[in-house]
Amino acid sequence: MFLRKDYKKKTGRTYLVIVEKYRDKNGKSRSKTIECLGYLDVLEKKMDDPIAYYTAYVERLNQEKKSEMVYNFSIRADERVNRDGSNSKYYGYIILSKIYHELELDRFFNNKRRHENFKFNSESIMRLLAYCRILDPDSKRQTVEMKDRFFEHFDFSLDDVYDCLTHFSKCADDAQRHLHQMVTEQYGRDANLIYYDVTNYYFETEKQDETRKDGWSKECRHDPIIQMGLAIDSKGIPMAYKTFPGNRQDSETYIPSLKQIKKEYGVKRAVVVADKGLNCGDNIVFSQALGDGYIFSQSVTGGNADLKAYILDDKGYTEPTKEGFKRKSRVLPVTVKVTAGVTKNGKKKKKEVPLEAQKQVVFYSPKYAERAKRKRLEALQKAAELIKDPSKYSRATHYGAAAYIENLEFDKETGLPIETGKKLKINESRIAEEAKYDGYYAIITSEIDESDEHIIDAYRGLWRIEETFKLTKTVLKTRPVFVYKPEHIGGHFLVCFIALMLLRLVELRLGNRYPAERIAEVLREVMCSHLDTNHYLFSYADEVTDAINAEFGTDIGLKVMTVGNIRKSIAATKKHEHKALNA
Repeated sequence: MFLRKDYKKKTGRTYLVIVEKYRDKNGKSRSKTIECLGYLDVLEKKMDDPIAYYTAYVERLNQEKKSEMVYNFSIRADERVNRDGSNSKYYGYIILSKIYHELELDRFFNNKRRHENFKFNSESIMRLLAYCRILDPDSKRQTVEMKDRFFEHFDFSLDDVYDCLTHFSKCADDAQRHLHQMVTEQYGRDANLIYYDVTNYYFETEKQDETRKDGWSKECRHDPIIQMGLAIDSKGIPMAYKTFPGNRQDSETYIPSLKQIKKEYGVKRAVVVADKGLNCGDNIVFSQALGDGYIFSQSVTGGNADLKAYILDDKGYTEPTKEGFKRKSRVLPVTVKVTAGVTKNGKKKKKEVPLEAQKQVVFYSPKYAERAKRKRLEALQKAAELIKDPSKYSRATHYGAAAYIENLEFDKETGLPIETGKKLKINESRIAEEAKYDGYYAIITSEIDESDEHIIDAYRGLWRIEETFKLTKTVLKTRPVFVYKPEHIGGHFLVCFIALMLLRLVELRLGNRYPAERIAEVLREVMCSHLDTNHYLFSYADEVTDAINAEFGTDIGLKVMTVGNIRKSIAATKKHEHKALNA
């Protein structure tokens, strides 16, 4: 039913009537009058806004009719399920569509393709790739084969997708800047506190090029890898990413990544929180030269003698809490080593640079102590296995354990143990030295006026980026990377970044009550099966879908929906209605 305004030419007056459309026995569209309401000018004398009033009235009638509606189906006993998969379709992506269009990504990519001579819709390709990266991540070929599982029409080929990846790679920086602007406007992004870390993704190939390089794989693989530096904000929402060749050290990605954020996002001063892998003199001096700050973790066992003595000295610590937690801090001038050039042999020249003041915060946690002991025990068990039969193991299978074995050497090419003739044995002195520092953590920072509690809380936020990397590798299956041309690789990572952004924003909108992994799982489960020409059957709902409906005003959970209502619901998500969430 809908409200129809009939204009009477003879009188110049408008008559309001409630009308319902239906199809006759021949399938022809017809309409019938449900209720005559009267002339608009007369109604305006009785109420302030007759149009608004009766529009709401019609909506109530539709809801009442909908609640009373009964579907009857007849299915032949010998009718079989379609083998092409067209019997089932996704519907959970309705939420992803809502966020995607609120971020105006459709407008962004449509504007970008105006400068290209594409025979296909590049924006629709991005939508499909981003949605499938969450719902069913796979190769680009498999994704194209899944396009009929959506209620939207995706008209393009696999070759079109590969061409589009090149296009996406070119506009990756602009896309990140656009997303940052949208998130800042709609969600109140705080760009002054940035969490930064680096991970790598592998390719299932032995071939190397300027991007795919052999490097230290965080998954202990021998395949070529690509490095990615990722920045997120204090809410866990992605800010920016930048890719690097696989042989680039983590610490060497910090400066170009921070430069990008400062330049592209107009950030005046940023405090970057990072793990000890980013802690080096070059990054510290660079940050301070730009007027920025840093909060870096500091290796305790790798610290100098003065820091180790300070940590083990009981003087100055706060009284332990019930859980045994204690802390202390000091501000002192320090000297750091920075790169001053390169020797003829390709080694970096270093020089010492004094810093007027650096704050060192150290703390002890019994829980962390137990975790350190547990991890070391696991490593020692692996070390014992390797000593017993070195031929069965490698550096990759026993990463972390090798450090506890004396006289152990590995072949640089194969990663297998080398027979040196020396007896392998557990390094007891190393174990004893490490054990002294179990449970102790150290943080160095430029923010000398901030409280110890603030510094520790900021540092603990690093779990967000660690969890984000896990999310990209498990739920989004960013690796192995199934594309190989540098320009295709760039497009692939933009798709993954957008998918990550969509998923994190859904998580935020649901009040962080449900982890991103569960949200993705639920969205995959919200599918429907074809019943007859006009109806689909749904079979999944839970507390997450209830929360989604409450937040986004969706209709997930109805058992039966018509094709028309499904398409109407999806179309509603494409309106550019921004919901500010500055919590």
